[in-house]
Amino acid sequence: MKREEILDGLRQSPNVDVCVIGGGINGISVFRELALQGLKVLLVEKHDYCSGASSALSRMVHGGLRYLENGEFKLVQESLVERDRLLRNAPHYIAPLPTTVPVFDIFSGLANGVVRFLGLSRRPSRRGAVAVKAGLSIYDFLTRKRALMPRHQFRGRRTTLSKWPALNPDIKSSATYFDAWVSHPERLGIELLQDGLATESGSVALNYAELRRAEGGGYRLADRIGGASLALEPALIVNATGGWIDIANQTLLSPEARPEPLIGGTKGSHLIIDNADLRDALAGHMIYYENEDGRICILFPYLGKVLVGSTDIRVDDPATVRCEADERDYILQSLAFVLPGIAIQREQIVFQFSGVRPLPASTDSFTGRIPRDHFCTVLEQAEGDPPVLCMIGGKWTTFRSFGALAAEMTLGRLGRKRRIETSERPIGGGRKYPSDKARWSVTLAQRTGISSERAAELFDRYGTEAEKIAVLIAAGPDVAMPKPGYSVRELQFLIRNEAAEHLDDLLLRRTTLAVSGELSLDMMDAVLDVLAQEKRWTMEQRASERDRFLTLLSERHGVDEDMLSARNEPRSTKCDTTARSG
Repeated sequence: MKREEILDGLRQSPNVDVCVIGGGINGISVFRELALQGLKVLLVEKHDYCSGASSALSRMVHGGLRYLENGEFKLVQESLVERDRLLRNAPHYIAPLPTTVPVFDIFSGLANGVVRFLGLSRRPSRRGAVAVKAGLSIYDFLTRKRALMPRHQFRGRRTTLSKWPALNPDIKSSATYFDAWVSHPERLGIELLQDGLATESGSVALNYAELRRAEGGGYRLADRIGGASLALEPALIVNATGGWIDIANQTLLSPEARPEPLIGGTKGSHLIIDNADLRDALAGHMIYYENEDGRICILFPYLGKVLVGSTDIRVDDPATVRCEADERDYILQSLAFVLPGIAIQREQIVFQFSGVRPLPASTDSFTGRIPRDHFCTVLEQAEGDPPVLCMIGGKWTTFRSFGALAAEMTLGRLGRKRRIETSERPIGGGRKYPSDKARWSVTLAQRTGISSERAAELFDRYGTEAEKIAVLIAAGPDVAMPKPGYSVRELQFLIRNEAAEHLDDLLLRRTTLAVSGELSLDMMDAVLDVLAQEKRWTMEQRASERDRFLTLLSERHGVDEDMLSARNEPRSTKCDTTARSG
């Protein structure tokens, strides 16, 4: 449904069962849950879908091994269950990740782990082999009934350095276990959203829109693209804005209903590094290591590069977060500690990002002790005003169970019953996922007329949803983009079907071009040309959008115009995506 059609429908019928504020992964999850139960739901996102914390995760889908020492066993078990469900329901984006922990001591951390577990200490400490072994044994125990992945194993110093010779030679041993990683988290959010939109409940979603209390009472929806404003009458509001919950409550709640702060988020920053020696040194594993100060850090292969992170710093304003120079230096220092022989040059940092963990408000001096669990609380308003359910906390791995929890509370308030369960429901391109990906791609190529290579590229990006894009590509002549493997008709599909309104929507979230360090200036301008044509922008609007994106890329992600220009490639004049004639 087109944007103007959605707005016209809301003008004619402003009553909705639920208005979900916040189009991050948790907001989209509860939107999907409620739409599948037959409720008429409106999702409102101030910026783009999954453009906040949901785009700044560590790209891990994990149980949270380190949460065990905080005593959060229920959260770890829930996370492991949801991890395994994602491996089944979204195999096109979620895959197993062998994870190796370098161990530098034997008994270190035992005493500190006990006092931290009892709440008597707030300081991080090094974890020795015995503490790591205990944690991994619990991890294995919690997954024993499903056993989707191998149990952990220990290696001695000699065996470890034989497999990972670049590791710090001071290690005593290592332990390897399995978790998972997500290649395209923002795309998974879009597919969840489309699952909710495909229902017959009349549910709709708007990015670049905002819900506010009207001066005379009630609520108004403001469209930040076209400038329209219209009345809205929700029976219940779900505040799923994560780190922005307290800020959103200022505009959603009457003054007397506003609570004390609910969120006390921390910032996590990451780097994407293009260094072949670093990538090869990992041998396909994630290295889950402690820096010298005891802070947990990670590095693992990601889309041909290496992802390294992260920091854990308190923030007051989530809108201003970015990876600062001192954070970058800290991450590089931690990398130099665990892999001392590998030098990273500044120009090899091809992308950086930072996001806010939506943690519950806490006065704890050590951010690692703040609970990572999630819960919901309902804020009542005066008679005539809808209650506001706030989704507090949460980690990316548990988005489905968190959305289900919020949906259960909402259904209870509205006197409705659940009719569809989502725990085993495939997501987007994970539906009808083939056991033989190569054969599936060949069959798609034969059916549509695109090359088998192109079909395989589309499958890598979209799973079985690639078929829809291949059909559009095959429907007429196509034109190659500067980045090999992309074409105009593929971009047109994303713009027309996935609510892409700005250049960053396409280059940061509908594709992985920017985060993977593959975006060039030529590709940026070519995508902008397609977007401008689809939106019928004037030359002035196109120029403004170009400046806007370059500013965002430089200020938030450490990528300037010169870096993009250096990545330019000779432009291809042929495209193998054109359908065969006859």
